[in-house]
Amino acid sequence: MSNNKPVILIVETLDTKLPETLYLRSAILSHGACQTKILDVGRSQQVDDNILEIPQDELVRPLKDIGDELSKLSRGYYSDKAIATCMPVVRDLVNKNQVHGIVSAAGSTGSSIASALMREACPVGFPKLLVSTMASGDIKPFIGEVDITMMYSVVDIAGLNSVLKQILTNAAGAISGMTLAHAEHSKEEKVKGKRIAITMFGVTTPCVDHIRKILTTTPHDVSDYELYIFHATGSGGKAMERLIEEGQIDAVIDLTTTEIPDELFGGVLTAGPDRLNAAARKGIPVILSTGACDMVNFGPKDTVPEKYQDRNLYVHNSAVTLMRTTQDENKEIGNFIVKKLKGATDPSKIRVLLPTGGVSMIDAPGQPFHDPQADEALFKTIADGLSDTKIEVFQYLEKVNDEAFAAQLCDHLLEVMGVSPREARLANARRRKWSFDHGATLHAVRRASQIVVPDAA
Repeated sequence: MSNNKPVILIVETLDTKLPETLYLRSAILSHGACQTKILDVGRSQQVDDNILEIPQDELVRPLKDIGDELSKLSRGYYSDKAIATCMPVVRDLVNKNQVHGIVSAAGSTGSSIASALMREACPVGFPKLLVSTMASGDIKPFIGEVDITMMYSVVDIAGLNSVLKQILTNAAGAISGMTLAHAEHSKEEKVKGKRIAITMFGVTTPCVDHIRKILTTTPHDVSDYELYIFHATGSGGKAMERLIEEGQIDAVIDLTTTEIPDELFGGVLTAGPDRLNAAARKGIPVILSTGACDMVNFGPKDTVPEKYQDRNLYVHNSAVTLMRTTQDENKEIGNFIVKKLKGATDPSKIRVLLPTGGVSMIDAPGQPFHDPQADEALFKTIADGLSDTKIEVFQYLEKVNDEAFAAQLCDHLLEVMGVSPREARLANARRRKWSFDHGATLHAVRRASQIVVPDAA
């Protein structure tokens, strides 16, 4: 097999989908741009004569030696066994750059197997296409927080016909184009600066806008930092945790930790119990705050659980209802944060900044969720819980969306990253190729870069 063309991995159950697999393979190869490998995840591993059409170096069959075992398992247990056995195989192919895209055409069971391999063995950005009979329903179990593209098969993948042939032809073109584009992009695109993740919600957007402006204007340069904004909707938090685990994030401003109250109190936007794990485990710089921890998210008002109907509810829009957290609930949120941060591999890389003026746009004087006592319960729980650690906790009088608070978040992050204000300004001067002979201009830069400590009151 030639090595100068990208390779697309086709994941199929050859015992039930062999004709469709061969058609998809032929459609991909007809473009002449990509090669193929076929991963057989079928329950029966009996060799059909038609499999002989596939060159042996193109066929991957990790389940071959456990075929008898698989045939005796229920459908659910077979799926789990197939995923567990094939996962390291796919991960190895991806990590060794032996495949450059992945595609599958499947029913419900095959979609479960293929999507699991796509989610867990392939990094974000790696081309993933799933043609599925399940694509017109709830696709969250298949997609998760990963960039899988799903295409509805319209007809069942149970025998070739003109409709399915057209859809598989389209799928072949789509995965071929995605794989070629990814291969070219990988050659050209290089990360230009430190990759910083920032969590955001609608009620903390002004703060994030301030942060973006601060980190991409003088004394910083656009190429200094690449900012990744994650919408804290559950999937957003999971996606950030995943990218951190994959080593694609260098530092985090975890401004908006609202997914934690949703996890604790039954909200619809939870990121799961592992939220905050990745960065603490990786030991990268983290500046954490409590943005939007004043709320739990539900759907339309009539979907709020009965036990919460008498609470302080705020209808954000027809699809979203927010519930104000109480003092006791905020203590639980604080304890969750403390427990996670105490497990950090490098506590010196973590700082917690608390905006005592309010943690969201609607937690401010005159706003519906303004409750200083509830906020104080959260802040005190965190401060007390971390008092015996090397993690520093800072409290500021500003509201979370104040520009001054955003500036503090940035200053602390740069300091933890080892970038002092003076170093940043002088680096910017060098980048612009200012000579030391520029006299007054450079002296002004130097003077501006000095850290001024105000007189004690």
